[in-house]
Amino acid sequence: MKLFTIIIVSLNAGEELKKTVDSVLSQNYGNFEILIKDGYSTDGSLKSLPEDERIRTIVKKDRSIYDAMNQAVREAKGKYYLFLNCGDYLYDEHVLGRIAKAIAVNEADIFYGDLYRRKQESVDVSPERISSFTAYRNIPCHQVCFYNRRLFLERGYDLKIKIRADYEHFLWCLYKKSAKCTHVAVTVASYEGGGFSETEENREISKKEHAEITKNYLGAKVYLYKFIMIVTLQPLREKLANDKRFSSVYFGLKKLLSGHKR
Repeated sequence: MKLFTIIIVSLNAGEELKKTVDSVLSQNYGNFEILIKDGYSTDGSLKSLPEDERIRTIVKKDRSIYDAMNQAVREAKGKYYLFLNCGDYLYDEHVLGRIAKAIAVNEADIFYGDLYRRKQESVDVSPERISSFTAYRNIPCHQVCFYNRRLFLERGYDLKIKIRADYEHFLWCLYKKSAKCTHVAVTVASYEGGGFSETEENREISKKEHAEITKNYLGAKVYLYKFIMIVTLQPLREKLANDKRFSSVYFGLKKLLSGHKR
């Protein structure tokens, strides 16, 4: 069994598919497979991929991004899964090796690192631990999370959820499967941004789904957390985080206040 399966979902992604794959192939740690789930691309992007025995491709119709991810999981052979979107890259050639070292000395179901946001040119440092408030406010995105395969054996992403299925699955892992999470001091992915979930229409859907999911898993605590978000000026903080002029300072302060030692 490979230690890692890197799952990449693709549909007419153009040259971004190859760039994402190349970022994985450049790793100085080799115990992985790349599993590409393609929804019948017509742009020739699959033909641009290098020949490498570590790459497997599934070409099959799917109903959504999350349906494609679920299909890939059923074919994955690694012990830990990482989901990358086309246009997202592993941050440098040392990522998988560093995560492998963390896995060797820690017992956890989810290992997660930090995210480099290319538009803001800043590293968004993930929280050291996943508290109940963190689960409400700011869980690590799937591009930096390595999931033990056992967390997908019982169920995958809920296809009734359009935008937030990865968020819902993370909370399911925490609260239904008692998953242990470990933060690793590694910048895992270089995140493109501006994707499916960030259109104006989908932002509204995302807000509604977030409210439903958090109510289901966190109950009455959500009212306290909403109040905290209001008094700490969450809309202003979000603007600062997304503004290239201020994002480095914002994420630096966030890192300091969260108690990170590095």
